[in-house]
Amino acid sequence: MPTYLERLIIESLSEAYRAVRPDGPTVTIEVRPSDRPEFGDYSSNLALIASRSAGIPPRELAERLMKAVGGPFRVEVAGPGFLNFFLARPTIHAALSEALSRSDRFGFIDEGEGKRAQIEFVSSNPTGPLTVGHGRQAVLGDVLSALYERLGYDVEREYYFNDEGRQIDLLAESLWVRFRELHGESRPIPEGGYEGDYLREMAKDLRAETEEEFSEFDPPTRERFRREAVSRITEWIKEDLAKLGVRFDTWFSEADLHRAGKVEEALVELEKRGGVYEKDGAVWLAAERHGGAKDSVLIRSDGRPTYLMVDIAYHIDKFRRGFSRVIDVQGSDHQVEQSCVKAALRILDFPDDFLSYAVHQFVSLKEKGEIKRMSTRAGRFFTLRALIDELGRDVVRYFMISRRPEAHLEFDLDLARSESLDNPATYVKYAHTRIASIFRKAAGMKIDHAGADLSLLAEEEELELIKKIDRFPEVIRVAAVSFAPHMLAEYALDLARSFHAYYDKHRVLGDDIELSRARLSLLSAIKLVLKGTLDILGMDAPEEM
Repeated sequence: MPTYLERLIIESLSEAYRAVRPDGPTVTIEVRPSDRPEFGDYSSNLALIASRSAGIPPRELAERLMKAVGGPFRVEVAGPGFLNFFLARPTIHAALSEALSRSDRFGFIDEGEGKRAQIEFVSSNPTGPLTVGHGRQAVLGDVLSALYERLGYDVEREYYFNDEGRQIDLLAESLWVRFRELHGESRPIPEGGYEGDYLREMAKDLRAETEEEFSEFDPPTRERFRREAVSRITEWIKEDLAKLGVRFDTWFSEADLHRAGKVEEALVELEKRGGVYEKDGAVWLAAERHGGAKDSVLIRSDGRPTYLMVDIAYHIDKFRRGFSRVIDVQGSDHQVEQSCVKAALRILDFPDDFLSYAVHQFVSLKEKGEIKRMSTRAGRFFTLRALIDELGRDVVRYFMISRRPEAHLEFDLDLARSESLDNPATYVKYAHTRIASIFRKAAGMKIDHAGADLSLLAEEEELELIKKIDRFPEVIRVAAVSFAPHMLAEYALDLARSFHAYYDKHRVLGDDIELSRARLSLLSAIKLVLKGTLDILGMDAPEEM
């Protein structure tokens, strides 16, 4: 969705194109902000992309379009046929008026109106506390959810937890070993089990609550320790996510899929469509024929379903719950399985755009220039809770979202601990606080900006700030559909930098009351956008710091 200013140019350029080529094919007109002032405010490559079908050299077509364009701007042709647009000040001021008129609704888009979207994220197995790696996915998923709500979707946040299978059995046995240690019995942790100190603490709590000794790891003991471990760790996870400001609408249990027979139903559906075959005593998904990375086992030779089989059943269940689209936020190490799930859904004739994956890379902690080494099973990890307790929710959220998801994130602990304006989270929030302070001072001076004369905003920095404000809805849209929420963090930081530079150079509350009122209007829009951005990022927008 183009910005307010881009729409004005596109509409004028579209009319010019129809005038120059009344019988020409339909073209998509794109307008982008110019990189350098000498190239105007915006530019378009329309002449370059339409020249071949027109049979006219790009430069000549650009000159014809330039002459046909009407509107409140000056147009120049540059290079091989670029059209550069120089906006008149009243046009730029109109964009500010548009933002102010939308008020708190500025940045809300209705393209998802009436549609339901489900975003599933974190979905960590309840085998231990959440780590900093889980924190990145939690923030990515939560911000994506907020972005899609801004697009008008009815968004449901879902956490899927695997409370079945081999890993839960290993967790239960690991907890039992720690429990028996408290009774003077030394046993090894099972191979592939969990060694973290958190199980020692859990064992102490459990011993304080029961007089039973559970001397043998028999089936009833296994079930009791499975239940205790899953229940307690799930509560830890919920507490950690709440500290991070992340909420979920639905907590979906894998065990429920099995109890309801949905895994078996999914297999039957795939068999009916000819999407599976038998080999070596196992049942395989014919994934390669339907765009999957490789054929994969669904049912093992001993009759147990694989994780992939359960995942396919889970996504069939999502579809039947009536979601228009589903977005799974997952790590980059799941790409083969992702392709197989999508292949299974193609076999079942699901819409191609029903399921999307927002993929991210891992996160590591850097301190004093060195990367900290972590291993969950060996018990060497930095918990998300410890990170939040040390740095605070907002700093953790900003740093987790600050890089594009597909890039590895080095979380700089030294920078995050800094309380100076070198810390980008502090810097962005300070811009909002600074503007709030200016408005408190203006109120004391009885200066109101309602109905201000925006034509007085003539400084280059003011016009550039307005153009950045105008981009807000488009940044939201692109960040959402591209699964690139880092764009919002970058946008907030850029807007904050521009505001701080402007305020350091220009006096807002001065002797010229009308100019002060106009500048307060500009600051009102900046504050509005910063507040909206921080809301989406899940951070506070403080009035004071």
